[in-house]
Amino acid sequence: MRPVAGAGAVLQAAAALLWVAQAALLALAVQRLADGQGVAGVLLPAAGVALLGVVRASAEAWGAQRVYVQARDTVTGLRARVARALAGRSPLERERPASGLAASALGEQAEAVVPWLARYQPARWRAMVVPPVIALVVLGLSWVAALILVLSMPLIPLAMAIVGWRAQAASEEQMVALGDMNAQLLDRLRGLSTLRALDAVDATALRLRAAAESLRQRTMRVLRIAFLSSASLELFSALAVALVAVYVGFHLLGQIGTAGTWGARLSLGEGLFILLLAPAFFEPLRDLAAAWHDRAAGEAALASLEALGRPGQGLPGALAESAGEALPAGATPVTRPPEVLMRAVVFAHPGEAPVFDGLDLRIAPGEHVAIMGPSGAGKTSLLALLAGLVVPAQGEVVIAGRPMDAAQAAALRGRMAWIGQRPHVFAGTVRDNIALGRAGVGREAVARALRLAALDAVAQASPDGGLGEGGLGLSGGERVRLALARAMARPGADLLLADEPTAHLDPVTAEQVAEALLAHARGRTLLIATHDAALAQRMDRIIDITSGQAVTVPVPGAWPLGQRRLA
Repeated sequence: MRPVAGAGAVLQAAAALLWVAQAALLALAVQRLADGQGVAGVLLPAAGVALLGVVRASAEAWGAQRVYVQARDTVTGLRARVARALAGRSPLERERPASGLAASALGEQAEAVVPWLARYQPARWRAMVVPPVIALVVLGLSWVAALILVLSMPLIPLAMAIVGWRAQAASEEQMVALGDMNAQLLDRLRGLSTLRALDAVDATALRLRAAAESLRQRTMRVLRIAFLSSASLELFSALAVALVAVYVGFHLLGQIGTAGTWGARLSLGEGLFILLLAPAFFEPLRDLAAAWHDRAAGEAALASLEALGRPGQGLPGALAESAGEALPAGATPVTRPPEVLMRAVVFAHPGEAPVFDGLDLRIAPGEHVAIMGPSGAGKTSLLALLAGLVVPAQGEVVIAGRPMDAAQAAALRGRMAWIGQRPHVFAGTVRDNIALGRAGVGREAVARALRLAALDAVAQASPDGGLGEGGLGLSGGERVRLALARAMARPGADLLLADEPTAHLDPVTAEQVAEALLAHARGRTLLIATHDAALAQRMDRIIDITSGQAVTVPVPGAWPLGQRRLA
């Protein structure tokens, strides 16, 4: 839904019409002076002009303020709507917009909507209201002058439209180039250490310079088109005002008699009145031309925001609502780890063959299970289905007897802890990266989680220590253990989902992570997607999903299904 102008724009258009009354009073004062009435004859018209000027200025100021406030509120609402749409899409969606592109659209491109609403929309209202009113007033005095104004008026929007089509296309290209460059820059900053290791910094800098030069050329193309639009307006408006002035001048000199009027010659005051109104007839169109580039940029920004706000691969319930809560308010704390069920689950990524086609799976309360299979078999997808990060096309996921649907998703996520393959570390303190703003995760809980994850001896991982974006300051294994500490600090989490927790780690670090994870998982249900055979052997059960179905592989010495000790 496109935003529309409000009362402020209407008031600005009404304020512009006050010039008609001011011009009439000015013409009356000049006519009285020509009639010999002197200073006394102009005092009342002068007072009227001053009073109307104050009213007009006040109305325009209040209207501009209202329009700007409404524009800011509209942009804030658009950003919130797009942010909710992005938060409601699965983080595993293949077509999810790049972070740099989304940040550019929400941060920079969204600002282009403000001048579109604050400048272009009021100018459009004035262009629709003021010229017709002025043309009717002039028509009451001279149909020739009114005809000159009316005939010249369509030429201006026509020229502006022809130029504007190209301006909008150029603005859209510029917005796309800006978003691509921001996305490229963010990706390169994230992979700066890798680029340095591969000695590819100079090559990357050259590509960024080429992208910046392309963006500069597109921006200048947009500005050239905007200037061309203004030039077309000035040309036609200047010619029309000159024709009106020539007609009025010849009429006052008596060279054309009563031609072009309603049977009587124009007086000095009437001629001056027409001359004062002629530039005002084109003033709203001039303002519209000045804001024409704002229209092109604003609509291009709106198109980008609408594209980001389109629904994608959704989540069963609002992830943002449950992100910081351990349990919903008033919920009874659970004392038994959950049972996990998947019944006839069908899931496929958009445009691809099904990953699962009728998958059935049962994980007993407190059971520790390893999910194994080759790359691409669906291990991460299975964990994502259990976490409610993707929605199955058919079938159902049941956690602790409750289906993973929109009504239950927030409460079910509140009892889960997720350890991903590539945990993201934010720029900030270690404490903030572990607590993640969750209620009940204080300094003591963070220190305990660091100790359990074997990070308390790492100098860079002190609770008040600072970390760079992407985990700058920590090794790969330490970042995995930081993600493990996040899970350990989550109060009430009795279902642990770990995706390749020991991948890309050296044997010593992998053993430390495995020991910490298994120690924390006592009395909890644990599912690990892994290629690590040594880690899988320490589970109660191994499930092979190579065929798209859950095939149990017995583990020697494991507890029988459903009989695992929970304490």
